[in-house]
Amino acid sequence: MIFESLFVIGVALILDFIFGDPKNKLHPTAWIGLFIAKLVPITKNKNSTIEKLGGIMIIVVTSSIAILLLLSFEYAISLIAIDYVSIIISMLFGGLLLKTTIAIRGMENHAKTVLMSLDDKNLEAARSNLSMIVKRNTKNLDKNHIISGVLESISENTVDGITGPLFYYAFFGLPGAFVYRVINTADSMIGYKTDIFKNIGWFTASCDTVLNYIPSRLTGLIMIISAAVLQNNWKESYRVMIRDGKKTDSPNAGYPMAALAGALETKFEKVDHYNLGDGKTPLTNNHVYLAIRIMKLTSIFFVGIVSIPVIFLLMFVGWWVHA
Repeated sequence: MIFESLFVIGVALILDFIFGDPKNKLHPTAWIGLFIAKLVPITKNKNSTIEKLGGIMIIVVTSSIAILLLLSFEYAISLIAIDYVSIIISMLFGGLLLKTTIAIRGMENHAKTVLMSLDDKNLEAARSNLSMIVKRNTKNLDKNHIISGVLESISENTVDGITGPLFYYAFFGLPGAFVYRVINTADSMIGYKTDIFKNIGWFTASCDTVLNYIPSRLTGLIMIISAAVLQNNWKESYRVMIRDGKKTDSPNAGYPMAALAGALETKFEKVDHYNLGDGKTPLTNNHVYLAIRIMKLTSIFFVGIVSIPVIFLLMFVGWWVHA
């Protein structure tokens, strides 16, 4: 059990570091998004209570289908007569599936695409590319605020696209990672306080807040460790995270953002919302490259500091209960 879980995590990380995300039409997250988009119109209603119940239905139905498919694949593999062959196939297939819930290389590519537009002095393209990875209005952002948006997205995505799925995989296996991905995807689509989504999206937004409470804070702490190893300013990273971690509207997103801002000795700003960090120097491409290094090292450290100990702890508890 332990070896299988560690092998699956290893395969997932290696595949992501080398190949990144598959094409959108092949990506399970894209399928999840399409399915949620089909359900949303069904839940629209003039009655707010019915809409809220519809929001619950979206998550329950989508998560149930994801779990059912995973269990079906697992059962199909178990039918292979030769035990060790079925185990090998199960681990390889599990690694491939877990990889689809994380996006290290994908985040790196998105960030570099924005930087390429800036290098070409094409602010419009940079704003458009940034809009693909942030929720804010990017239409009038200057270069400094564009790079700030990229850095904030890297730090927040470290939780949403890497450590969150790894955290819930450690506890609940592939179903845990995929349910987390369902909720996180739904939150990015309908988890808004607008007139259109405030009722339908309240449940997924609440679930996302609860699920990210521990991973976001653990990620912030491990970012500080990564900053120390990479010889960034880990003391400032810790100080800013403790001071500014609660400044964002989200009760979770501020912690990894503030930790990264402190590590880079700079300031992240979302106009009319928050300022994280104390740096006064203009943001540059180099800040983004440093952030990507911290994101990658944080991903690896999270496995060693959180995921593996959790898996061992659960194995020990299971052994003790059945002893």
